[in-house]
Amino acid sequence: METANYTKVTEFILTGLSQTREVQLVLFVIFLSFYLFILPGNILIICTIRLDPHLTSAMYFLLANLAFLDIWYSSITAPKMLIDFFVERKIISFGGCIAQLFFLHFVGASEIFLLTVMAFDRYAAIC
Repeated sequence: METANYTKVTEFILTGLSQTREVQLVLFVIFLSFYLFILPGNILIICTIRLDPHLTSAMYFLLANLAFLDIWYSSITAPKMLIDFFVERKIISFGGCIAQLFFLHFVGASEIFLLTVMAFDRYAAIC
C-alpha cells in the first residue's frame, strides 16, 4: 500500500534580495523611486491624451490604454515587495501568490495583445 503526502501549502517564505538591513533600505529607496516615477509618468500620459483634443487618433487611444495597463502591471508585485523590505517575517499566502501570478500573466498578456494591435495599426498606416 502506497503512502500519500496530504500536506497542504498555505504560505510561501520569501527570501528576498538581501538579508542585511542596510541593503534592504537601499533597495527599498531604489524600488520606491522607480515606482514613484512610473505611476505619475503613466498618469501624465493618460491625462495628456484625454485632455488634448488634437490627440484623437487610434494610436493615442492605444497608447493611453498601454499606460493604464503599465500602471496595473507595476502595481501587482511592487507594493508587496516594498512592504517586505520592512517586515521581519516575509511570507505570502498561497492564495495571494496565485492571485499575483494570475494578474501578472493576465495584464502581461493584455499588454502583448495591445502591442500587437499597435503594431498592426502602424503597419496599416504605412501600407
